[in-house]
Amino acid sequence: MFRLFKYIKNYKKESILAPLFKFLEASFELLIPLVMVRIIDIGIKNRDIEYVKKMSIIMVILGIIGLLCSLVAQFFAAKAAVGFGSSIRRDLFQHIQSLSYNEIDKIGSSTMITRLTSDVNQIQTGFNLLLRLFLRSPCIVFGAMVMAFTINMKAAFVFVVTIPVISVFVLALMIISIPIYKKVQNKLDKVLLLTKENLAGVRVIRAFNRQKDESEAFESASSDLVKTQLMGGNISALLNPFTYVMINLAIVTLVWIGGKQVYKGIITQGEVVALVNYMSQILVELVKLAFLIIMLTKSLACGNRVNQLLQEEASVVDTAETKIIPKDGPSVEFKDVGFLYQGAKEEALSNLTFVANKGQTIGVIGGTGSGKSSLVNLIPRFYDVISGEVLVNGVNVKEYSLQQLRSKIGIVPQKAVLFRGTIRENMRWGKKDATDKEIWEALEIAQAKEIVELKDGGLDALVLQEGKNLSGGQRQRLTIARALVKKPEILILDDSSSALDYATDAKLRRAIQTISSNTTVFLVSQRAATIKNADKILVLDDGKIVGSGTHEQLILNCEVYQEICLSQLSKEEVQ
Repeated sequence: MFRLFKYIKNYKKESILAPLFKFLEASFELLIPLVMVRIIDIGIKNRDIEYVKKMSIIMVILGIIGLLCSLVAQFFAAKAAVGFGSSIRRDLFQHIQSLSYNEIDKIGSSTMITRLTSDVNQIQTGFNLLLRLFLRSPCIVFGAMVMAFTINMKAAFVFVVTIPVISVFVLALMIISIPIYKKVQNKLDKVLLLTKENLAGVRVIRAFNRQKDESEAFESASSDLVKTQLMGGNISALLNPFTYVMINLAIVTLVWIGGKQVYKGIITQGEVVALVNYMSQILVELVKLAFLIIMLTKSLACGNRVNQLLQEEASVVDTAETKIIPKDGPSVEFKDVGFLYQGAKEEALSNLTFVANKGQTIGVIGGTGSGKSSLVNLIPRFYDVISGEVLVNGVNVKEYSLQQLRSKIGIVPQKAVLFRGTIRENMRWGKKDATDKEIWEALEIAQAKEIVELKDGGLDALVLQEGKNLSGGQRQRLTIARALVKKPEILILDDSSSALDYATDAKLRRAIQTISSNTTVFLVSQRAATIKNADKILVLDDGKIVGSGTHEQLILNCEVYQEICLSQLSKEEVQ
């Protein structure tokens, strides 16, 4: 948690001024009981109305000055806390963006969302209260104790006993509460995960009539969260009653001791009232301090979670600083590549060796789980190999900066993802300065021109979040067009036509063949017809290449490829 305090550096002035003005407010507040002593022991005792009025005006002035100090402190505290939270949130988001697929898979998107929103908000609130109360409350508590000693030594020992007892109890509750609030945030992750899954898969849930089961699962997770929150709340709730009991016992003791001393003429009635007033001030401040401790306990738990994510190191490190000049080599080359997913027992890919020359179309086919997507994900370094090397234009991908490497590659993932905005804005993701002419050319190749023409506004038509106002096939064609606008050297189509009918798929493949002769295309598919006319076909089975060559060669020599083709194509198409 304390590592996060480096984000205060841009708000040092505000972080100093806020507690300082709170200290001034507390100082003025501590003077008020002394004014009350004079009002009672001099003004009221001597029936001097003018003196009472004079002291009352001084008391009001002290209150107004304290209020002004409080308002200034609130302003600086809010400014520092909001800036502090914004800095953490910005760096956390940037850090998440730098993580490789390995870390994202391991941590989970729901956990990242919770830490980026709920946890950071909790830290921000805790920091705000820290600036406002952390100096003020101890100042009032210990200041009141010191002022009590200036009035009467014997009565002041009531303060000496009461404050340490309460402090020990507060510390004990804090030690118990921190792990509980950490569990609360972890259980909040689970609730968020279930919510996210249900919203994303609402159609599937309804199709299988699983609404009741999912509601029960959510209710179970939500109840578990509530129970843990109640446990933490019940423990924290002990603080206020204990504080009230201790302080009221102290006030009773104070009045009893003070009454005896007034009777003996040791102290005055006004001084007893001042002592009770100081004890009441301590009561109010300890209640505030109790609230602060609860909030800080939650903030510490959240801070540890955020810091844990910030400390997560990316397995794919962008180490290149200078621009690499490509060599005169193949467009893509795999040399005895092995790859293992984090936490997996067996390699997803092993001993992969092949060459893809410029302008070639490489088909990648295999059964589910054979490693097709894993293979193409190694080219843009979404994951790093554990053995061997992947080369692009004769240079190991690890030698490129991620920006330079990925600027060469256009990717259409399995799940078509579009972002909220216009079609034009979505098309310009790969090339910010793309002209409308370039966009229409890409749309025509991707068989998406008609989709845009039929939309009100054309390229200015609005795309909803995740493209929810488009069909699956329309989303796929638009994502292909987005990759083509970039005019990449390497185009990866990862099963990107699965939602297209065979006729549209065939038109798309023919159109892709018309793009630049320097573009290397990787066609990943489970359809034999999609990759049948590729210059080279890689057949994967259990993470290994079991066949490589043209359709004609593989149909004669590769048993796995034969089985795929015979299960999908007619005898005439196979030949």
